[in-house]
Amino acid sequence: MALPKQARIASAVLLLAAAAGALYYLNAPESGGATQSTDHAYVQVDFTTVAPEVAGIIETVHVRDNQVVERGALLATIDDRDFVVALDAAKAQVASAQAGIASLEAHLAQQQNAIRQAQAVLAADEASLKLANVNQARYRNLASDGSGSVQALQQAEMQFGVQAATRDRSRAALQAARQVVVILGADLEKARAALLQARAAQAAAELKLSYTRIVAPVAGTVGQKAVRVGAWVNPGKPLLAIVPLDAVYITANFRETQLARVAPGQPVDIEVDALPGVVLKGSVDSLGPASGASYSAIAPYNATGNFTKIVQRLPVRIAIVPGQAAASKLRAGMSVTPTIRTAQG
Repeated sequence: MALPKQARIASAVLLLAAAAGALYYLNAPESGGATQSTDHAYVQVDFTTVAPEVAGIIETVHVRDNQVVERGALLATIDDRDFVVALDAAKAQVASAQAGIASLEAHLAQQQNAIRQAQAVLAADEASLKLANVNQARYRNLASDGSGSVQALQQAEMQFGVQAATRDRSRAALQAARQVVVILGADLEKARAALLQARAAQAAAELKLSYTRIVAPVAGTVGQKAVRVGAWVNPGKPLLAIVPLDAVYITANFRETQLARVAPGQPVDIEVDALPGVVLKGSVDSLGPASGASYSAIAPYNATGNFTKIVQRLPVRIAIVPGQAAASKLRAGMSVTPTIRTAQG
């Protein structure tokens, strides 16, 4: 039975409208939607790997797997006997350097007294020389007019020469005493430098001793625990990881064609595979600066042969809105499906 003409026209119009709608939908940009979603998303957290800074044998372990620890909590200790001995030796070096400085300072004080004594002797010798000079002049005058004997003049001249030599000797002794002060001063500066070096060695020994106590650098949950009592550990070798579960976030890898209208601050609904029926609230924190392929060790860009265009994915970091009870159940690596509401951005 043939359809009426008006029914046929209406059907044709509906078919044309459906075809036009389908054509528009297929050709519309993917980023134009009011929401953008992906299942290529995971829970992540910036965990901290704990490693020793000195080598030694593990003496004690104070944590267990999956234990929650606070920042500064003692995780393990390394046998510290060698480090205690090294610290005692460094302290002895400091004490020796301090004793050397005290000895040199005492010698300097003693030498200052020697200088004052030499100055007094020189002053006495100069006074004696002055007197000998006066006597020499007087006996020379007496000898010239016959009032004095030549022998007395000769004795006066000899006495003057002796006093002059004594004065020169005292002057040289004073100069030598002053040179000793200069030498002692240089030795004292050297001893003070040695003390600084000894104190630095002591500080280094104290620091290494403190490294035998391995403490938590951040608060979080213990994971990847590989530390055992009696095991030998080397600097830099990971012992365990601390995962701050209160700072988890979402890394969602959206197709580049979805990101035209995505911006920081937009609200996000987060479905977690491990928590059916639960929808967490979040917000776009930031967009990654490059696609995952850009960080690949082998660049995917081939300038030869045939070319097949592949849509790239860029990471979007999504922050979890605080205060949600279900967020405490999130663990790093869980799969999630975030939906960004770009129409409200």
